[in-house]
Amino acid sequence: MLTNEEKRVLIYADSEKPTKSSEVTPETPLERFNLNWTERDLPEKIRTKHVHRLHPYLGKYIPQLVEVFLRKYFKTGQTILDPFVGSGTSLVQANELGINSMGFDISQFNITLCRAKTMKYDLKKARKEVMDILEKVTTITQKEIQQLSLWENPSVYDLSLSQTDSEYLKIWFAPQALHELITYKNLIFAENYEYKNLLKVILSRSARSARLTTHFDLDFPKKPQTEPYWCYKHSRQCYPTQEAFKFLKRYSLDTLKRIEEFAQIRTDATVKVEHGDSRELKIPKIDGIITSPPYVGLIDYHNQHAYAYHLLGLDDRSEHEIGPASNGSSQKAQQKYLDDISAVFRSCTQSMSPGGRLIVVAGDRSNLYPKIAELAGVETEAVLQRHVNRRTGRRSSEFFESIFIWRKP
Repeated sequence: MLTNEEKRVLIYADSEKPTKSSEVTPETPLERFNLNWTERDLPEKIRTKHVHRLHPYLGKYIPQLVEVFLRKYFKTGQTILDPFVGSGTSLVQANELGINSMGFDISQFNITLCRAKTMKYDLKKARKEVMDILEKVTTITQKEIQQLSLWENPSVYDLSLSQTDSEYLKIWFAPQALHELITYKNLIFAENYEYKNLLKVILSRSARSARLTTHFDLDFPKKPQTEPYWCYKHSRQCYPTQEAFKFLKRYSLDTLKRIEEFAQIRTDATVKVEHGDSRELKIPKIDGIITSPPYVGLIDYHNQHAYAYHLLGLDDRSEHEIGPASNGSSQKAQQKYLDDISAVFRSCTQSMSPGGRLIVVAGDRSNLYPKIAELAGVETEAVLQRHVNRRTGRRSSEFFESIFIWRKP
C-alpha cells in the first residue's frame, strides 16, 4: 500500500507514444516519459546493439532506459557512478554521450566483461590477437575432427580430464569441448596478448554455449544433459554439445564486429572499473548515480557465470552478494537487503554535491525502497512505473519495475 507521500511523487505517463531515448533533453517533462516499450518499439537488435551483446547477462536493463535519464539529468564532462555495474550498460551509454563514468562490482567476471566492453582498442591489433589465438587453437585441437563423429566416438576425445582438477568442468563439458576451451584458456595466459579481457569474454561466451545442456535452457540449466533429447527450440531430437570450437570461431567474429561498431561512436569520456564492494570502497567525486541494484532473492550473480569462474580461476566473492537468490526473500532476507543497499547509497552520496541525482531502477514488490531512501538520506523527487514486456535472456514474462529519482539534499 502506497503512503500519501509516495502517491505524491508517483508520475504517470500522459503520452501514449513510446519515448525515443535520442530525443530526450533536460527540458523533457517526466510526464512525457512513456518507457513501456514493446518488442515492436525496441527490437532485440536495437536493445543489444554493438558491445551490449558481448556476452549474455541475466537481469540487465536496456541501454535505451539508461540513455533517457543520462540525457535528462547529466551533461557532457560530468561523472556518473554505477555501484552495481553488472554488465556495464550504464558505462557504455555514458561514454556514448561523452559523460565520464565509474563502475564497481563484487563480481570479478562482471569487471572483466565491463573492461572488455569499454576498452579503447587498437582495432587492427585486436583483430590480429583474436584471430591468432583462434588459429593456434585450430592447430592444436582440430586434427581429424572433420572425419569423425564426436557423438558416436566420444571416448576417442577423452583429452581433457587430466587438464583440470575442476569437477564442475568435468561434468558440464564433453571431453572435446573441454579440451578446446582449456587450450584457449592456456593460450590467453601463455601468450603476450594485450587484450586478454576481450579473449576471456570470447572464451566465457563460448563455454556458456558449449555446456552439456539442452539448447532451450542455456539460462537456467539444472543438471548436465548427457543423452539425446527432444528439443523444444528446434522441434526435433538433438544431441548435447560435444565441441566448443564452433562457438569460439563464431563469437570471435561477432566480438570483433561489435567492438568495431562501438569504436565508431565511442567518445574520449573516461571509464573507470573497479572490483570491490561498494559498501566499503572509497568513492571519488561524482555528479550522480544511475544503477539497477540486484533484486532481492532473484539471481545468484556469481553462479550464473560459474563456467567462467571455473575456467578462468576468478575470485569468487559470492558470499558478499547483496540479495542473492540463495538467501530467498523471507523477512530476514529483506531486512538484510534493505540494510546492505542503503549502506551502498549512503557511502556513494558522501562523494556527491548537494542536488546530485540518483536514478535507481528496481523491482520493488516488497516496497523496500522508500525505507532505503530514508536510510540513505536522500529525497524522493519522483517515481515512475515501467511495464517491462521483455528483458534480456530467455525469460519472456512481463512484470513492472520502479524508477526512483532521488536527490541529495
